[in-house]
Amino acid sequence: MDMQTWRDGRKRADDAAKALCEALAALGLPESVGSSVRPVVTHSGRPYVDLGTLRAEQVEQMAQAIRSAVTTRAPSTADS
Repeated sequence: MDMQTWRDGRKRADDAAKALCEALAALGLPESVGSSVRPVVTHSGRPYVDLGTLRAEQVEQMAQAIRSAVTTRAPSTADS
């Protein structure tokens, strides 16, 4: 893998991790929850976000927010 591929993957992973931390903060979760969120880049340059170990009640809160967002979104034209 060349250095530019790694940099591009790292930027995507960093941006995704930051977006998730911002969403967790918007849910009212403590900043410490975001401290376990880490950007990761594989040897091939593929970006990932490692969520680490989270408390069960915090994950339940995250899951509820996702369920609420899914059930309240407007149906897309593909759903018709």
